[in-house]
Amino acid sequence: MSLTSSLLIGRSALTASQLALQVTGNNIANVGAAGYHRQGVSLAPTRGDQSNPGLFVGRGVSVADIRRAIDPALQTRLRAGLSDEASAQVGASIMSQLESVMGELGDNDLSSELGRFFNAFSELANNPSASINRSAVVEQGASLASFVRRLRTDLADQRDQVDRELGAGVERADALLDEIASLNLAVVQAELGQGTDGNLRDQRDALIDELSGLIDITAIERESGAVDILVGSTPVVLGTASRGLEPDFRTVNNDVEARVLVTESQEAIKLTGGRLGGLLAQRDGAIQQTIDDLDALAGAVIFEVNSLHASGRPQARITDTAGSRKFAIADQARAFNDPANTTIAELPFGPRTGSFRVVITDQNGNRSEQTVFVDLDGIDNAGAASTANDTSAAGIVATLDAIANLRAEFTADGRVRVSTDSGFDVSFADDTSGVLATLGINSYFDGKDATDIAVRDALRQNPLGLTIGLSEGTNETALAIAGLRDGPIASLEGDSLSQRWQKTVERTAVGARAAATQADAAATVRASLEAQNAAVSGVSLDEEAINLINYQQQYAGAARFISVVNELTDILLNLV
Repeated sequence: MSLTSSLLIGRSALTASQLALQVTGNNIANVGAAGYHRQGVSLAPTRGDQSNPGLFVGRGVSVADIRRAIDPALQTRLRAGLSDEASAQVGASIMSQLESVMGELGDNDLSSELGRFFNAFSELANNPSASINRSAVVEQGASLASFVRRLRTDLADQRDQVDRELGAGVERADALLDEIASLNLAVVQAELGQGTDGNLRDQRDALIDELSGLIDITAIERESGAVDILVGSTPVVLGTASRGLEPDFRTVNNDVEARVLVTESQEAIKLTGGRLGGLLAQRDGAIQQTIDDLDALAGAVIFEVNSLHASGRPQARITDTAGSRKFAIADQARAFNDPANTTIAELPFGPRTGSFRVVITDQNGNRSEQTVFVDLDGIDNAGAASTANDTSAAGIVATLDAIANLRAEFTADGRVRVSTDSGFDVSFADDTSGVLATLGINSYFDGKDATDIAVRDALRQNPLGLTIGLSEGTNETALAIAGLRDGPIASLEGDSLSQRWQKTVERTAVGARAAATQADAAATVRASLEAQNAAVSGVSLDEEAINLINYQQQYAGAARFISVVNELTDILLNLV
């Protein structure tokens, strides 16, 4: 081995220690940098030469690799933790907002409004002749309807806010996919299959971590160093190309559905985690379910109250009235239970097989009665399954029009109009079919659900049109309506009106508590995973200080070694 070889060995030691010192300095400089992964130097002896038979002498040291300290499995778990926490936090926030919107903690809530409404009918039943009680019933009904509409609007506004957040989140996720694809290209070009560019990879990992907070993803690294991103089994980043994401809001059966699509293929992806997954879950879950419950409750209130209110003879005699339901021309002749009857199909309620009585009273108090039967069994005259022979709105009009001193027709806008000859008035009783409530004849409420519930204008203008009993001075109708508060309702699966809304309130309260607990648990898991990740990838100043001393000593030793070899070279040259 020559002195020149010794100098080269010394130079390799100087070079290796310099690189090691640079890496150590870079670690120390980035000790406070978020997303930075500690880098480590791997030193390896250079393969030796055989200077003499049987003797191999080393040629110094080299830097074998500079790698980030990272645990891929732990990183995957941490990203799942970030996704779970973001989803849970969204759930807790939305459920808390939903509780606030419902406001069932005081006297200004739907439960209280329902109670005041039925109490008003109860007081009217106790004193049916008091005009102040009539006005109170009408105004309390208007207050209930206004409250329901406002609550429905507030819930819809909350859903719209979620939609706006969803759109903004998808836009950010799409931008992250573009940036990740660009960094994939930068990593591939920088590394060329040799070594790792820690800084570029750290930038990319930070973006992937942020993306994990938005959507639940799987990251798969290629041999080239690029990372593919998948949502479920659907790729959204393939190598250096982003396939893009976009929000999609479409109307289906009068409801707005929200989806997230892959821009390139227009394929809908299923999000189960992350902020966007949480928004979708709460939008289509708690918020929509509460809206549906409110609509069902309002529809039941409208139908049940109207069914009872239609039976009886108000003080303001009925001589000419029109129902509130507008039938399309094509639907007038279709059976009520015909699936093609869109007027009925869009209602949360409808008629059933039964009957009602029509009572014609003259100016002397003489009465004549006729029963109208309603057939909605779905079986025709031949015994086959068909609605061909079932009752339609046109059939009801024809039957009513055939009654003496009574006329019936469709108005220009499709409503059923009933009028009497001079000196007569009409009233109804014992409607077991629900046809009168469906047509909106002598109704208390207009509308079909929480979006449009309202007290009938004619009642607001003249409370004497309120039906209190089957005849003047009686209170059967008012008592029956007051009993709806706690009585079982078939359309609500046997629950009363109060019980059904209380179930919604309880479900929301339980859901809010569960969401808050889940958010706390997810935050704890994420914090634990971050601590584990920091233990693997974080910079320890104590450890780096030790490395600094070691590499400094290595550099000093190599410099001293070169100095000794230099002195020996000078001695050798002086001997010549």
